[in-house]
Amino acid sequence: MFRTAIATITLAGSLLFSAHAQAQQVMGGAVCGERSNFLSHLGKFHREAPSAMGVTASGRVIEVLTSSDGTWTIIMTHPNGMTCMVAAGKAWENIERIALGPAA
Repeated sequence: MFRTAIATITLAGSLLFSAHAQAQQVMGGAVCGERSNFLSHLGKFHREAPSAMGVTASGRVIEVLTSSDGTWTIIMTHPNGMTCMVAAGKAWENIERIALGPAA
């Protein structure tokens, strides 16, 4: 838990105080900025890469980035292009999808 909090603070701090700080914002407590900055930082410092994604009813794109070490981050990109970190943690596990029976 402590490691996750430190990783989140480190990510937030480095994103806020990077050379691209003018393009980044804090929205409702979430760190926001350009998607490419998130992908670059998470790849370089946490070895996380996109492993799942989906689109919400409001048109936002949700992405889960994971590492082989079990760390994970969820980011959300709004229709206006702004990307925000939603959550981060550790102990990510991919689970096997098991069919619940024939589709209705």
